[in-house]
Amino acid sequence: MAASNLGRRTAVLFVVKTFSLQRPVLPIVSRCGSLFQIATYNPKPLRLNIKDPYIPDKEKEDTPDWQKTDKFDRKLFGRYGSISGVDPVKLWPSPKELERLIAEEQEWQPTLEVMLQNVAAKEMEREKKVKAREKLIATNMAKMPKMIEDWRRETRALKMKKKEEKARKERLVAEARERFGYALDSRSPKFLEMVQEIEKEEKKKKKLLKSRMKQGDAAPAAPRTS
Repeated sequence: MAASNLGRRTAVLFVVKTFSLQRPVLPIVSRCGSLFQIATYNPKPLRLNIKDPYIPDKEKEDTPDWQKTDKFDRKLFGRYGSISGVDPVKLWPSPKELERLIAEEQEWQPTLEVMLQNVAAKEMEREKKVKAREKLIATNMAKMPKMIEDWRRETRALKMKKKEEKARKERLVAEARERFGYALDSRSPKFLEMVQEIEKEEKKKKKLLKSRMKQGDAAPAAPRTS
């Protein structure tokens, strides 16, 4: 037991000495003993050539177009400062660019006051819609009894009309059987011709009855005898 513990400690010390010269290690204690996690991240240092920085010549034709832009000048000035030879005055946006930036900021990044005003306006619009809907519902509910009564009256009238049409059709079929001695199809030309004749006769009777009623109203009243 003692020999095994001694061998384990010797192995741990050997591992520590081996890796301490190469990479940083982080000890982790577990049930099996001490484990070591090696940190493999080794970032490269940022090397800036301050003595001889790369400053592109914008007058040369072989210089890329993206190195001739104001954006690249800002990058050079941010990296090298005054050594870049860039005039800081040129780094500020022009009046037109400043107006565009302000307009974009007002559109996409409004102030707290503007945001609160927008929220209040949306809330007022929502309340207005809710009130209009409630008013419409109340108006329709007030009309509901009359609408129901009208619907019932129309339904009764429609049923009565269908009943009358059915009775008239049965009467015409019976009259056709009596006139021709056999049953006719209500869609046959002979039956339709008979219906037209009956309708003409009914119109004549109605016209005659109407004229008689007019003559009766126009006749003078008989004198009374004392």
